[in-house]
Amino acid sequence: MALHSFHLKADWPGLRNDVGDIEAGNLKTRISIPPEMDGPGIGTNPDEMLLGAAATCYIITLAAMMERSKLEKESLTMESEGIVEVIKGVITYKKIIHRPLVVLKADASEKDVSLAHKLAEKAESSCMISRAIKGNVEIELQAEIVPAG
Repeated sequence: MALHSFHLKADWPGLRNDVGDIEAGNLKTRISIPPEMDGPGIGTNPDEMLLGAAATCYIITLAAMMERSKLEKESLTMESEGIVEVIKGVITYKKIIHRPLVVLKADASEKDVSLAHKLAEKAESSCMISRAIKGNVEIELQAEIVPAG
């Protein structure tokens, strides 16, 4: 069994609406509360970071599964949306929607398209971030798989 440790350093010099800094490996950015929640909106925020973690984990997992399955593609892009609900001051991360677009090679067969759909679904349940937030944040997949051209 292999264990991997990841470390993050945070500096928050002020109060609620101030700006801080985080650094973790190659990630180094300013942080603050987003303007939607009456913050200064400088740098990133926990909502974007959770969305980024879920999205990057998903797309990397899908790419790895496609590679292992020898399913060739022209491109793999994605848009993701995070939905946060605020009720009486209680903030809840409700849902993440992933919208991957997989463009297969022009000569892709129906079997290739079917496999790509299967892998898109499997990647969502295989991604470690999806597994970590399961039961707390709903994840919805709206995959589009098309042959090139």
